[in-house]
Amino acid sequence: MAFPERFSNLPDYAFPRLRKLLDHHAPGGAPLAMTIGEPRHAFPSFVAEVLAQNLDGFGKYPPNEGTPELLGAITGWISRRYGVDLTPAQVMVLNGTREGLFNGALAVCPERKNGAQPVILVPNPFYQVYAVAALAVGAEPVFVPATAETGFLPDYAALPAAVLDRTAIAYVCSPANPQGAVASRDYWRTLLALAERHDFRIFADECYSEIYRHQPPVGALEVAKEMGVDPERVFVFHSLSKRSNLPGLRSGFVAGGAESIARMRQLRSYAGAPLSLPLQRVAERVWADEDHVAENRALYRAKFALADEIFAGLDGYLSPEAGFFLWLPVPDGEAAALRLWQETGVRVLPGAYLSREVDGTNPGQGYIRVALVGDPEETAHGLRQIRDCLYT
Repeated sequence: MAFPERFSNLPDYAFPRLRKLLDHHAPGGAPLAMTIGEPRHAFPSFVAEVLAQNLDGFGKYPPNEGTPELLGAITGWISRRYGVDLTPAQVMVLNGTREGLFNGALAVCPERKNGAQPVILVPNPFYQVYAVAALAVGAEPVFVPATAETGFLPDYAALPAAVLDRTAIAYVCSPANPQGAVASRDYWRTLLALAERHDFRIFADECYSEIYRHQPPVGALEVAKEMGVDPERVFVFHSLSKRSNLPGLRSGFVAGGAESIARMRQLRSYAGAPLSLPLQRVAERVWADEDHVAENRALYRAKFALADEIFAGLDGYLSPEAGFFLWLPVPDGEAAALRLWQETGVRVLPGAYLSREVDGTNPGQGYIRVALVGDPEETAHGLRQIRDCLYT
């Protein structure tokens, strides 16, 4: 029986790879997972009450694009956060942002671009769905380094014009997973101008936007509005997973041009799974509340200050601007993760598992990713274990 060749060279997903690396070795101490970006702070206290009040909604099919009330809550949040006023037709509720990041490519990537195979630009390291979406639509994924030399964001403007002319979609994650870098207003202006010049779309993955150290990260939508860019050129993706500690709610949204969103809605009506009504009611309330977001952000700020103290003086340590990961330099990520597990029981993710080798170089090879999702005491213990094992 034949299978599609385009997926035959995919590496294992990061966490199965990590299990293969570590699980046949005994931990050197009480196991402590600092691998997956699953928030463990308390979610808003009102969630259970809202859910209980709307349990009868499980007996109804939910609307494909989202309830009018939830779409209104989302557009209201976008207006307050970014100063951009959108119509409900410019927004679609997602069953987690991964759905949108994948299906958006299915909905809008053309079969040919300027008479050739289209290109989808992917930052390297990257969230793995970007590359799989490119392969699913028959595009060529072009992995662009997001390293210290480029401010940990991809320098798409440095690509040859021949590549940019074939580009259909450029993925950008800001704040970046795993490095915590934030795209500046100038970065977005440069990229938007490049997209206008070479006629491609930008998929802005902004799901870490509300976990920041100092200033709220600028968003792609607000810069596009300032520049008068065609709304069809920009998609933004947001989620309640990180902002509100609700990864199991599977509630996010995509916003963009009305025609592009209509194409995504149409695809969803045939091959998607809209969020159930009770969960949409919860999401409606959560998007309207900012108090819990500020409390959540303060908890992460305290843990980043703790990390700055513990790793003070470490050569190559960069205190991230946003998100909740540390991207720590090591000679070899796999060797460091294995040593750390065997000697301390602390579990981290090798950076190479989040990136792809290009021209013999993997930009994540010399890093480990550490998730600061636990409580302060646990986090402090894990970080000191990492420091003492790998850096002293």
